[in-house]
Amino acid sequence: MALIIDTVNDKENRIWEFTVAGEIDISNAKDFKAKLESSLAEASQSIRIDLSELKYIDSTGLGVIIGVYSTIKKDGLSIKVVNPRDNVKKLLAISGLDSVLC
Repeated sequence: MALIIDTVNDKENRIWEFTVAGEIDISNAKDFKAKLESSLAEASQSIRIDLSELKYIDSTGLGVIIGVYSTIKKDGLSIKVVNPRDNVKKLLAISGLDSVLC
């Protein structure tokens, strides 16, 4: 399944809003990373990622989110993951990332 990423720049609240659909895995994680990084290059802001339409994410995709989180945290910014499906929520809980990202 293809990866679809919709982006909205909420300039008033200084938040990039991403809606991610499909799957994030080793085959397309670099595209996801490039989209996050290009948005941050345009305007350094916190990030909100809506995962309600994401069917699957592997460790490579989680690594992208953590990598970007580590980068923007230095600037006092954050990443918030919202609306994960049960299978994604389980992976976030097992990895301990739910306490950092949710």
